[in-house]
Amino acid sequence: MKLDDIKKLHQKKYRQAFGHFLVEGEHLVLELDKAREQAPSTWGQAQLYVTSAYEHWRSPWPKHLISDRQMALLADTKTPQGILAVVPMPPASAESTAPGEKAVYLHEVQDPGNLGTILRTLAWFGGMRCLLSPGSVDPFNPKVVRASMGAIFHVPIETEVSVDTLANRYPRIACLDIGGAPIANPAFAEHDCYLFGNEARGVPSEALNELAAQRFTIPGAAKIESLNLASAVNMAVYELNRSTIANVASPFKANQ
Repeated sequence: MKLDDIKKLHQKKYRQAFGHFLVEGEHLVLELDKAREQAPSTWGQAQLYVTSAYEHWRSPWPKHLISDRQMALLADTKTPQGILAVVPMPPASAESTAPGEKAVYLHEVQDPGNLGTILRTLAWFGGMRCLLSPGSVDPFNPKVVRASMGAIFHVPIETEVSVDTLANRYPRIACLDIGGAPIANPAFAEHDCYLFGNEARGVPSEALNELAAQRFTIPGAAKIESLNLASAVNMAVYELNRSTIANVASPFKANQ
């Protein structure tokens, strides 16, 4: 791919046109390599672009040496590390779900940082896919990719999922909204899909009516109006997995 075309991958329309996205920085390239080992058919066809600082980097993909000036033009960050990969878009996730898999549906999520953080949470706990409504931020936006810290390589993601599609696929849908039952209620974990609203407007009432979703809420002291979207998803997904992880040994050693 020409360098001028790589620069265009900062924009969604060109990512869609070229079928590629950017993975920038040493950590994310390492995570991409781990994903390649697990799913070579999905992540095995990248192209690596490096400056002299990474000239001797061992790469499983074709590697291209470029100048610092060229890297600055290609990178999305203000102070690039000197390494980025141009990666083919993964094939669309299959609509069929694995046994026991649950879904998080995000309605018109706008903030790249929120989406990236949510993907990290879903990857940490596993067994969940991310569904994005029309009008949501592109999951392959460079800021989403960075905020995900590599989780984007491990979570099944579907875009442009309408409310109608959701209603047809999932018989039991829960919505996080004000005035519902506490998420500690055992009924919360019995659903197949969990609906979260836009950062500013929440879940539209017409969507709730169409889905006949059961409402749940995260109890709090109510000294502020609402939780950050990513924080709400994090708490809800933790609650869903609490009974399972209670019996799993922590990978972290407690301070003596």
